[in-house]
Amino acid sequence: MRRRHLQSETMTPLYDAKQAGAPASSPAPELRYDPAEIEARWQERWASQPELYRADAGGGSQFARKYYVLEMLPYPSGQLHMGHVRNYSIGDALARYMWMQGCNVLHPMGWDAFGLPAENAALKNNTPPRDWTLSNIAHMRRQMQRLGFSYDWQTEITTCLPGYYRWTQWLFLRMLERGLAYRKQSKVNWCPECATVLANEQVIDGCCWRHEETKVEQRDLEQWFLRTTRYAQELLDGLDELPGWPEKVRTMQRNWIGRSSGAQVTFAIEEPGGGRDESGRLRGRSVLPALDGFTPESIQSAKSTVSVFTTRIDTIFGATSLQLAPEHPLVQEFAREDDRLGAEVLSLLKEQSKATEADAEAVLEKRGAFTGRYAINPFNGERLPIWVANYVLLEYGTGAIMAVPAHDERDYEFAQKNGLEIRIVVLPRRIEPSSDGEAQESVLPYTQQDSLLINSGDFNTMGCREAQRKMAAFAQQHGFGKPVVTFRLKDWGISRQRYWGTPIPVLYCEKDGLVPVPDDQLPVLLPEDVEITQQGGSPLGKLPQFVNAVCPKCGGPARRETDTMDTFVDSSWYFYRYTDARNGNAPFAPEKAAYWFPIDQYIGGVEHAILHLIYSRFWTKVMRDIGLISNGEPAERLFTQGMVIKNGAKMSKSKGNVVSPDEMIARYGADATRAYALFAAPPDRDLDWQEDGVAGVSRFLSRVYRLGMRYAPQVRSVSPDENSIAEPASPVAQRLLRKLHRTLRKITQDFAGRWHFNTSVAAIMELVNEIIAAEPELAALPARESAVLLAALLRPLVLLLAPFAPFLAAELWDKMGGADMLLRHPWPQFDENLAHEDEIEVPVQVNGKLRAVVRVPAEADNEALQKAALLEERVQASIVGKQIVKVVLVPAKFINIVVK
Repeated sequence: MRRRHLQSETMTPLYDAKQAGAPASSPAPELRYDPAEIEARWQERWASQPELYRADAGGGSQFARKYYVLEMLPYPSGQLHMGHVRNYSIGDALARYMWMQGCNVLHPMGWDAFGLPAENAALKNNTPPRDWTLSNIAHMRRQMQRLGFSYDWQTEITTCLPGYYRWTQWLFLRMLERGLAYRKQSKVNWCPECATVLANEQVIDGCCWRHEETKVEQRDLEQWFLRTTRYAQELLDGLDELPGWPEKVRTMQRNWIGRSSGAQVTFAIEEPGGGRDESGRLRGRSVLPALDGFTPESIQSAKSTVSVFTTRIDTIFGATSLQLAPEHPLVQEFAREDDRLGAEVLSLLKEQSKATEADAEAVLEKRGAFTGRYAINPFNGERLPIWVANYVLLEYGTGAIMAVPAHDERDYEFAQKNGLEIRIVVLPRRIEPSSDGEAQESVLPYTQQDSLLINSGDFNTMGCREAQRKMAAFAQQHGFGKPVVTFRLKDWGISRQRYWGTPIPVLYCEKDGLVPVPDDQLPVLLPEDVEITQQGGSPLGKLPQFVNAVCPKCGGPARRETDTMDTFVDSSWYFYRYTDARNGNAPFAPEKAAYWFPIDQYIGGVEHAILHLIYSRFWTKVMRDIGLISNGEPAERLFTQGMVIKNGAKMSKSKGNVVSPDEMIARYGADATRAYALFAAPPDRDLDWQEDGVAGVSRFLSRVYRLGMRYAPQVRSVSPDENSIAEPASPVAQRLLRKLHRTLRKITQDFAGRWHFNTSVAAIMELVNEIIAAEPELAALPARESAVLLAALLRPLVLLLAPFAPFLAAELWDKMGGADMLLRHPWPQFDENLAHEDEIEVPVQVNGKLRAVVRVPAEADNEALQKAALLEERVQASIVGKQIVKVVLVPAKFINIVVK
């Protein structure tokens, strides 16, 4: 007689000889589910097995492959909230699943421990930042352990400890050697609340990324920068090699990097004179005739020139003025000779700064001041009035633009306001059709590049794209321009005027200038006895014992750098340190990083798309070029989880809507808290917090516990060689085994695909409900047949539960005679024959609204599916008297009937 194996050969729970001969007819007495007692016991047991979550640093033949899963490390603010729990529960479920798939799993945790909140706490509580931070870390570590997260704490890193930031300083010095770190005077973003500088990426809608209602100001300071622009093109190109990253993140990075192809063109500046009439009024606001005897080559002999960057060199014959940023060096030069102009420029600069701080450049009223000077268009020799305009930014291109009002919206607005000529040089296409069927003239400005040039000399009748190439080549041939590529991405300003950060390891010597701190003198330690006021610059500058140093080159007196590094520097390379966290001789061993990288799965918030995720990609490429690593990207796959929302806002301490996991654990247990975070919404969607949902999950886990405990003796009585049952199986066995294997298939596919953990947990709930509903039928079976069937059902159920509710799974596994190392037990395999669906349910919509769900054979073709849908009574009621326009059908997914 044929026999069907009910359980994979890899599933080998321990056999209890004492229970093997016990009668299987009497279920165990009902027990109350006590998560506090169960979880405390297993937490203690796991803590006594430090190797439980430890990866094999070198890999081994016993593993299917390596798997590095990582959640973004937290700032140790003192308390986890449910937003953290959701993030870490996703990663922990994946890590546990991969262990059960036979992988060598690295799943570490650490602390992004430098930052301003520690200084704020020092002011508020009179507590040194180090003490406050380390105390918070200890508390948050206990919270994570109580939640049962499978971190290997032997790999823990803390960025504020010298053993870590020594290597941050070492890496900075390698960048300094290669010209990737440098100082310059720069206009910077200043947060009055933080009392420090912010990088461009840390300014969100004109406000500080940390203080969302604090407007950012502009200040001029000497700052340290990292030359991210050197890697701009590679950062852009690398996005095409990251198909495992969300398209939204890749698009955000592409836009932030902002590659623009165009041309740089040099305009000669006409010698001063004739700018004002006898009354002192500026005269001439329009284009003047071309200079006599002008040739393009004459631009090279001009005493004074100005260069512009343009993406539309094809429109240069339509330029009717030149616009300079208020801070352009030429403007300063002109203003020194003209007090009236100087006053106007100062007013324009204030307007621009105010708009920049408010992130309102797009709605800034376009204003300007005529300088009385003219520039020479190198293509036709025309004399163009030079203006200062408040909408031109020094940071964009060269800080100067050619204004073509007929073909640029901002230039058009400016020209209309100031009476400048508007000259069409791209033939506008007619808009077709209008409401009356007649073609309409295009309105200005006409910004499309789909037409031909007019009024453009020898370039007339060329298409825009062709003209761009040929005009850039013409400029290069005649020495007044060239094709260029620019990027919106700017170099990363890392100087911060605060105490609690990584000290920048450089000295300033009167004799030798800037001197790097030698490697053997690292780390440059942060002094601990510091008075923090957040006023008057960095507190380090007030400590003679820190500032005063000896120059390592000449032995003379030197002054130590008092700025510290942006905390995003620390988090740009932390995941490499996890691979070799105790290395005292290098940031990490290259061979260990080579084994683990790239990260297989990185998990964190989309808010880091243009902060941490760009910085860490830059840092990876630099370390590759230094020779420390061979990979060019840090993570192969990225998952951005949704936020936890409470009272309509993202859960955060600053909004006062935080829910502590400690409260939930005390009421419902860690398993219920974790499982709710996964069950309440798809992981990539926002979760609307509802405590009733945690209570509901707790009730479900209680049902699972009681079910498992009722039949634990029967399950223990089934030895590994009894995991099969003769055919034909009973109807209840067939039904329950089909449900089990369909659930196995679904959850296995969920882990391999889009991580629909909410439906995974729901599928386990359905399986449990079906088993409980079948208990009378199970009781009616012969005792031994019932026991074997229960073992075939409940052991896989426990294994399915393990990634989502590890404490309860471990308890039931133990009671059922399973191995203690549930984490390393093989994941159950589904039988495709048993998992096969005879029928499927397909939603039927009418004009996009759900009207019915029809059951059809799994192999039904589109014609049969459409016929079944149209025969459904509720569908017929929705389409009666209407015309079917079309039927949209996605096989096995849905059908939508469009009617009118």
